[in-house]
Amino acid sequence: MSREPTTLQVASRPVKEEDGLVCEHFQRAAEIVGRRWNPQLIRVLLAGPARYRALKTAVPQISDHLLSARLKELEAAGIVSRSVEAGPPVLIEYHLTKAGQGLSEVIESLGEWAERFARREPSASAR
Repeated sequence: MSREPTTLQVASRPVKEEDGLVCEHFQRAAEIVGRRWNPQLIRVLLAGPARYRALKTAVPQISDHLLSARLKELEAAGIVSRSVEAGPPVLIEYHLTKAGQGLSEVIESLGEWAERFARREPSASAR
């Protein structure tokens, strides 16, 4: 018995069931944006360029090791760019590339979703 392939509407483009729902580009984007600490760093950089210490202050829970690693990963992914101004002292500043700035709506939407759905509910004993 032959059945017609189901067509689903995903991101305003029809996708046939046999094509799969998650293309490699979406998978890559989800890995970048979904990696721990990346959304927070991108959100801070959406306000403008920042130095390492400012990023650490804005996201205090991140360790120095992870902050450095995430900045390198975001730079390799083309999301963040690093500029170095000769000193003394040498000043290093991080800013979003065009691709990073393109994430503004995604990050803003995530923030709105968080305010609406990810709030901590008071515990039963606190009610």
